[in-house]
Amino acid sequence: MSQRTERRGIHVDQSDLLCKKGCGYYGNAAWQGLCSKCWREEYQRVRQKQIQDDWALAEKLQREEEAAYASSHGVQTQSHSQSAAPHSGQATLGTFSKFEEKKTNEKTRKVTTVKKFFSPSSRTPPKKENQEGKTTSPSVSRHASFETDQVSRDFVDFLKNLQKPGREIHKQCRAFIINMSSKKDLGADELSECVQDFYQSMSDRLMSHFKGSSESVEQVMDQVEKYIMTRLYKSVFCPETTDDERKDLVTQNRIRALHWVTIQMLCVSMDEEIPEVSENVVKAITDIIEMDSKRVPRDKLGCITRCSKNIFSAIRITKKEPASADDFLPALIYIVLKANPPRLQSNIQYITRFCNPSRLMTGEDGYYFTNLCCAAAFIEKLDAQSLNLSPEEFERYMSGHASPRFSSSESNWLHPGSKPGVTATNPVLAQLSDNLELLSSLSSRQESLMEAAKNLQADLLSWPESVQQEVHDILEKYPLEILSCKVSAIDANNMDNDNLPPPLTPQVFTG
Repeated sequence: MSQRTERRGIHVDQSDLLCKKGCGYYGNAAWQGLCSKCWREEYQRVRQKQIQDDWALAEKLQREEEAAYASSHGVQTQSHSQSAAPHSGQATLGTFSKFEEKKTNEKTRKVTTVKKFFSPSSRTPPKKENQEGKTTSPSVSRHASFETDQVSRDFVDFLKNLQKPGREIHKQCRAFIINMSSKKDLGADELSECVQDFYQSMSDRLMSHFKGSSESVEQVMDQVEKYIMTRLYKSVFCPETTDDERKDLVTQNRIRALHWVTIQMLCVSMDEEIPEVSENVVKAITDIIEMDSKRVPRDKLGCITRCSKNIFSAIRITKKEPASADDFLPALIYIVLKANPPRLQSNIQYITRFCNPSRLMTGEDGYYFTNLCCAAAFIEKLDAQSLNLSPEEFERYMSGHASPRFSSSESNWLHPGSKPGVTATNPVLAQLSDNLELLSSLSSRQESLMEAAKNLQADLLSWPESVQQEVHDILEKYPLEILSCKVSAIDANNMDNDNLPPPLTPQVFTG
């Protein structure tokens, strides 16, 4: 059996999408396969251990500095005791001032050393800032956009229904935004930790207020997330302290290099020749691209969900049966390759860091988002074996020195209307080739039509002359002779008209 015949397709076991600790929630590659709950517990455990290690290291350094200071102080005391007597008063005063200055410097250095270990910015790369034009709190003093103003008004209108708890919620959200605006030096993980802690504390308070009504709590938390993340979007999306932008460029270039990957290579169960399927594919591409225009993590998740539902619909129409999870992931990879969504990695990281964790752990939003993370990871690691190609073929296609070609025995791989041996690319290029062929045939038909029109015009111009010539020839061959004749009245030869009796007049007889 040939290599082409043994097509495996892309398969991910559903258990691989769940948290590695077996809690039953969906995991995430950005959290090392853990769900948000387990990741926070693991993160806090590692962070606590790091703090303890920092304390131990700080105490050790402090003891070493104190020992070094005591040793140098002893040497200085001994050397000053051997100085000359006439200058003893002036030397003692100078030595004391130098001693105080050195002591102050040592204390300052020790305090700075200890602070370094516990400063959040010490564990993250320094943020590149342009000091010119910076205000104290740019997120608060910056003029809000129309969208931000609209979201603020909607949030206030929503909280009016809650009366007193609504005022408290608005007050806490405002205080949290101001507090976050002052934390410019925090890294992305620290910012995420602050937001998640606020979500958790707010959710706990709302749960006690609504007495366990999870639906009401979820509605309020959705509005809180929308308000907070709309206001903080510019400062927390793709922060300069991370390498999200670099990952975006790498992913974008990677997808561009994989433009030659066809729907058949990924074993996708979609037939784009069906109009309804093609329409769903276009909608899915539009939804995944639209994700970058949203500010709220929940809205970005909504774009992913709509994209996924359009994919399931396209598969169902093609197969004429419900789509399975094994059909979904290859199709999602194909859609991502065709769409090449802008800032894909930044959007994934933004959702991971600042979305309400309950949405990512359960439900269809969490399932679709986990599959998108798997698709992005698959594209990064895609190789010859994944597409069932030889390494040589894969390298030629990636370098652009060749395009996929299929033999006549694999006619089912060919685009409808194409011929064996014709270079096959993705369906868009195949459709472009068909359109070019159609335009070429239309051009030849137009040329023949124009030639016929010119001939008709010439015939119309020569027709009057030909008719006149024919008439002239006939007249010459059969000349028309008109004989002259004198026409007279009926009684023209009657010369005795005057002698005729008058006409009879009617007579009336009376009885």
